[in-house]
Amino acid sequence: MTTSPMQPLLIELGTEELPVKALPGLAQAFFDGVIAALEKRGVAVERGDAKPLYSPRRLAVLLPGVAIEQPEQTSEVLGPYLNIALDADGQPTKALQGFAAKAGIDWTQLGRTTDGKGERFVHRATTPGALTLDLLQAVLDDALAAMPIPKPMRWGDHAYGFARPLHWLVALLGTTVANVHALGIRAGRQSRGHRFHAPGDVAIAQPQDYVEALRQAFVLVDPDERRTRVVAEVEAAARTAGGTARIDAGNLEQVNCLNEWPVAVACTFERDFLAVPQEALVETMEANQKFFPVLDAQGRLTEHFIGIANIESKDPAEIRKGYERVIRPRFSDAKFFFDEDLKQGLDAMGDGLKTVTYQAKLGSVADKVARVAALAEAIASQVGADPVQAKRAATLAKNDLQSRMVNEFPELQGIAGRYYAQRAGEADEVALAIDEAYRPRFAADDIALSPLGKVLAIAERLDTLAGGFAAGLKPTGNKDPFALRRNALGLARTIIESGYALNVRGLIYEAIKLLPEGVQPHADRNTETLGLDLFEFVLDRLRSYYADKGVPAQHFEAVANKIRSIANASLYDFDRRLDAIGIFAQLPEAAALAAANKRIGNILKKADIAIPGMEDPALMTEAAERALAEAVEAAYAETGPALARGDYVDVLSHLARLRPQVDAFFDAVMVNADDPAVRGNRLALLKRLADRLGSVAAIEHLSA
Repeated sequence: MTTSPMQPLLIELGTEELPVKALPGLAQAFFDGVIAALEKRGVAVERGDAKPLYSPRRLAVLLPGVAIEQPEQTSEVLGPYLNIALDADGQPTKALQGFAAKAGIDWTQLGRTTDGKGERFVHRATTPGALTLDLLQAVLDDALAAMPIPKPMRWGDHAYGFARPLHWLVALLGTTVANVHALGIRAGRQSRGHRFHAPGDVAIAQPQDYVEALRQAFVLVDPDERRTRVVAEVEAAARTAGGTARIDAGNLEQVNCLNEWPVAVACTFERDFLAVPQEALVETMEANQKFFPVLDAQGRLTEHFIGIANIESKDPAEIRKGYERVIRPRFSDAKFFFDEDLKQGLDAMGDGLKTVTYQAKLGSVADKVARVAALAEAIASQVGADPVQAKRAATLAKNDLQSRMVNEFPELQGIAGRYYAQRAGEADEVALAIDEAYRPRFAADDIALSPLGKVLAIAERLDTLAGGFAAGLKPTGNKDPFALRRNALGLARTIIESGYALNVRGLIYEAIKLLPEGVQPHADRNTETLGLDLFEFVLDRLRSYYADKGVPAQHFEAVANKIRSIANASLYDFDRRLDAIGIFAQLPEAAALAAANKRIGNILKKADIAIPGMEDPALMTEAAERALAEAVEAAYAETGPALARGDYVDVLSHLARLRPQVDAFFDAVMVNADDPAVRGNRLALLKRLADRLGSVAAIEHLSA
């Protein structure tokens, strides 16, 4: 079989400006769709380092090598079985003659094959592969049909739709224009340049000329090249302004999808606006205008910012004026809101929380604040934070919800409160905790850094979770209106990453008891049952948290099963046990001891007699039995102090030394002896062994 020669392939869809946030995904889908459609038809593809190419007005696939034709195509059509195809004299019946005629050959040229029912005739044929140029229409159709466009735009009187109207189409295999069409446009070799700098057609002689031809026409079609240019332009402009650019990844990606030829424009605003919380100004610049703020050496906002124009203007001063003009009204609003909020004061804002419903069954936001304050005060005393400050911070933490600033910039919840608390003369620790109570704000965010912030973050999430479960708001499917999943993970992360040995179930019970009487558990569902349900919910969030860290599911289940049996379970303790199990699992003895513990568990479950609390040496008749008893006794003495101080690695390393005695016991000793006393004694020994083997985690889960 010969290999078909390869030629480069280019397909470009030229459109009106595509949706910014959807652009990278559309480009990837088109790229993947073209490759999948080619491979579906058996056309070999050499991808090399190919990637989706795109700009605001185009999606392109550029592949360095595509086979110019399919490989030979083989077909096999099954015909009648021999008992139907041939008569008694071995001559063809009408059934066989009809099958051969349909295949266009004499019946003697047919092949034979055998299946479960017997031997039958078969027609095998080999035909040359189709030319890739002849397949490209179907390839393009498949790729377009597979693109994720939830709300396609329609234009003219056509029945078809796309993300945006299509204006040109390029399709080249080598130097040949493919005879294809899409969305009413027939393919050619004419692309288009920058809307202003090079608005005419750009002829593409061959696919490998594409990127450079567009670059000459002021279009950077490679998103990585364009992104690099944006960063370089912004950083250079910021240095000229005497600062450093804040380049947020999300903002950078949107700017990259808005421009074909990015050019930085350095701008300024009035220094008076710097009196406003810088987060509000940054939010306005990034989210509303896609500008890049400039920071000083201490990370503070300066009066400089960088805009990105999609043009090399002959008069950049005019562009600068436009950029400066568009942010001024928003900055003026922010300053007005901030000044008015300062006049009211953070304390006074709290009065309005009494009239704001948090949840129908859970009362007002003020009611929630009171519950969180009580929890924060209790938690603070357990972790060495100031209970008075914890209560004060919790009391003020939601007040900024009534501020004009947060009403205009909801994402500043807590941040605005920190500024207002500082202006009101509150302790720095209290002001910082008001902000940090919301951390982690998103999946990749850090937890609160200050002790008081951690206390508030824990208390806030405990109340949210307890209230949500008691009020029947447990998430179902994709519905989670109170973000209980996110709150559960935030609670667990804060406790674990802070190293707090808090009794989580106890805190959950306390949070439940603080809820309004209307949602307090009653006889059909007591506090303990609800608390256990909520504790399991938190553990379930941790399952994915540790999976993302590469922790095997068996390790997680081993520790989770142990932690469920500990009344004062600590999630920090959970984390330490999990680390120890990871180390233990690497030991050569681990698998055998895990299997042994699993075996012991099965034996104990089937026990038909009462198991004594302690084995009696006088009833031991086998040497292996006595050796194991001595080893278990020594293990208890060695591991007791380590277990008490939570040194689980030390505990498991000592227990690993029991393997020889355990193996010898099961090789030489019959556990279910005929004598009930001996049997009970051996079961007691195994129970003591199992209790200590499972003192850190249910290690039987490590057994395959």
